[in-house]
Amino acid sequence: MGKYLIGIDQSTQGTKALLFDQEGNLIKRTDKAHRQIINEKGWVSHDPEEIYRNTLEAVRNLVQESGIPAGDVVGVGISNQRETSLAWDRSTGEPLGQAIVWQCARAVDICERVERAGQAEAVRSRTGINLSPYFPASKIAWILENVEGAKEKADSGNICHGTIDTWLIYKLTGGKEYKTDYSNASRTQLFNIFELKWDQEICELFGINPDNMAEVCDSDSCFGETDFNGFLPHPVPIHGVLGDSHGALFGQGCLKPGMTKSTYGTGSSIMMNIGEKPVLSTHGVVTSLAWSMNGKVNYVLEGNLNYTGAVITWLKDDMKLISSPGETQKLAEEASKDDKTYLVPAFSGLGAPYWDSRATAAVVGMTRTTKKPELVKAAVECIAYQITDIVNAMSEDAGVKVEELRVDGGPTRNSYLMQFQSDMTRAAVQVPDAEELSGMGPAFAAGIALGLWDENIFNKLNRTKYEPEMNEKEAEQKYLGWKKAVERVLM
Repeated sequence: MGKYLIGIDQSTQGTKALLFDQEGNLIKRTDKAHRQIINEKGWVSHDPEEIYRNTLEAVRNLVQESGIPAGDVVGVGISNQRETSLAWDRSTGEPLGQAIVWQCARAVDICERVERAGQAEAVRSRTGINLSPYFPASKIAWILENVEGAKEKADSGNICHGTIDTWLIYKLTGGKEYKTDYSNASRTQLFNIFELKWDQEICELFGINPDNMAEVCDSDSCFGETDFNGFLPHPVPIHGVLGDSHGALFGQGCLKPGMTKSTYGTGSSIMMNIGEKPVLSTHGVVTSLAWSMNGKVNYVLEGNLNYTGAVITWLKDDMKLISSPGETQKLAEEASKDDKTYLVPAFSGLGAPYWDSRATAAVVGMTRTTKKPELVKAAVECIAYQITDIVNAMSEDAGVKVEELRVDGGPTRNSYLMQFQSDMTRAAVQVPDAEELSGMGPAFAAGIALGLWDENIFNKLNRTKYEPEMNEKEAEQKYLGWKKAVERVLM
C-alpha cells in the first residue's frame, strides 16, 4: 500500500488540493474557485459555506482524478488566507453572515476609535502589529457590532470566531475541534506574541471575550481527524496548519534567521525568519510568529501588500488592457524604457510600510507618449517596488542585508518582473520550480510529524536564479521616483 498526504491551500481566490506521495513528490493538484463578493461600498466578502463545500469538492476531485485508493490517504495539512475573518454559531455551525476578506477596510472606524483612545501603541507593543483594519481584531469587532445576533451569541458563549483555518478545522472535524495554530493566532492582533496567549486587555479593547477565541496549538500538532464528510473510508489526522505565508516560508526551507521569502499572490507577504527572539519593528513592518513546532516558536518580520497579483487582475478585468496575465511580460518588454510612469495601487489604502488605509490609487508621471505597454509596465513594476519597500524596512530592523530572496506564487512566472525585482532589491531572486509553496509548507510539516519524511524534503525544489543586472545608479533613480509617487497619494 502507498501512503499519500493531502495539502489544502485555501486562498483568496479559491481552494487548491495537493496530493503528495510518500517520498514527498507533488503528484496531483486540483483547484476550485469561489466568488469574490464586492458590494457598492467596496466591502469584500466570501461565503464560508461555499469555501467549505469547495474544499470537500477539491479533495474529492483530487483523489478520484489521481486514481489512488482513498484509503491510502494518511494525513492532511492546511494553509489558509490569513486575516479573512468570520463568526459562526458554536452549536449549529451556521455562519453569522459572510466572511470579511483581509483586503476589506470596512472596520477602519473601529481602529480609529481604538487609536483615539490612545491604545495604538499598546496594541503594537503586545501583538507586534500596527493598528489596522487589515487584521482580524477589528473585523471580528465589526461582526459583533453589526451582524444581527452576534453580540448575543458572544455574551452567552455560543459563538466561534476567527480565521479560515479555524472554520475549516471546525467543519472538517464535524464541529468537534475549535482550534488555530500559532502562526494564524499571531496575525489576529489579539494574541500576545511575547506571552504566547490571547491578550485579555487587547481583546477587551475590541469588545471581544478571549474565552470565545479558539485553542492555540503547535503548527505541527494534531488538530483533529477528518474523513471529508464521509469521502474517506476512515478518518485521518489534520497534522499541520499554517497561515499561507508562513506555509510558504516553511515550504521554502527558510528555517534559519535572516532567510527571507516573498509570496506573490492576490496580495503579497514578505517574511524574514528572525529566530527565537522577537524584534519589534521601527520601520513599518510587523513582528509575528513564524510557527511553533515541537513546542519551540520562531519569529518573523513581515510586511503585507494588498495589491500585487490583484493589480494584474485589475488590468484584465476592470481596465480590459490585457486578456490574460501572461500578456504582461511581453507588453512590459515592449514599453519604452525611458517612460517614467508609476502606478501606486492604493485601491484600498496602503499596507506596510506606510499604513495609510485612506490613501487612494494614482497613476503618476504619464506623458502623451505613455500608451498601453507603458501602463502595463508600470503595473508590473509597482509589484517589485512595493516588495522592495518591505525588504529594505526588514533589513533595517534586523540589521542584516538581504542577499537572497526566495519567491513563490503565480506572478513569479513573469521573468520581466523577477529580473526587475532583483534589480530593485539588489539581491538574488530564487524562483522554485513549484508554485504551490503555501500548501506545501503545512503538508511538509504534517509529513514530518507523521514520520513520512524528514527535513531533507526541502531539497526537492529546483530553483531559477536572477541576479541584479541594472546599473546601480539607474536602479536608485527609479526607486527614488517610486518613493516620490507614493508621497503623492498619502493622506
